[in-house]
Amino acid sequence: MWTVSTIISLLAALIPVAAIVYQFRNPPSVASTDAEKEEEDEKPKTIMQPARTDLAPPKDDPFTLEQLREFDGSSTDKPIYVAIKGTVFDVSHKRETYGPGASYNLFAGKDASKALGMSSLKEEDATPDYSTLPEAEMKVLNDWHDFFSKRYNVVGKVIDLPIAVANL
Repeated sequence: MWTVSTIISLLAALIPVAAIVYQFRNPPSVASTDAEKEEEDEKPKTIMQPARTDLAPPKDDPFTLEQLREFDGSSTDKPIYVAIKGTVFDVSHKRETYGPGASYNLFAGKDASKALGMSSLKEEDATPDYSTLPEAEMKVLNDWHDFFSKRYNVVGKVIDLPIAVANL
């Protein structure tokens, strides 16, 4: 029978071996010239999906917050919309991300600008009123708006945003 201390000792001995094997199988990339090294350093490192080049021209269709709720992904017959700062984006091609039960379904069918700015997945933060966000969180919100603008079709505007953000 193995004791806990025996298992821990065995694992402690194997970790350095695993690290050496990993380094051997995955050697660091070596740029052959200084110019190649600089070029490699200048490339932005990101896991984000690239900007799309096939977006349709933005639409300006009006949506109320109530109408937006119909596009939460619960019906496969309807697209999935997410609104940020009143701009409505069609995220239907990412149903696995925004559809029912998916990690970001919280944002579907609503303007959850405040939650995006706060980097929050809490239902109570998923509101359109982002007027109380501090400067750093406003930057995060603006970055999300820019991200969505480059990757999802704009299908309209929310016309009944809270007064606190309607003039921002």
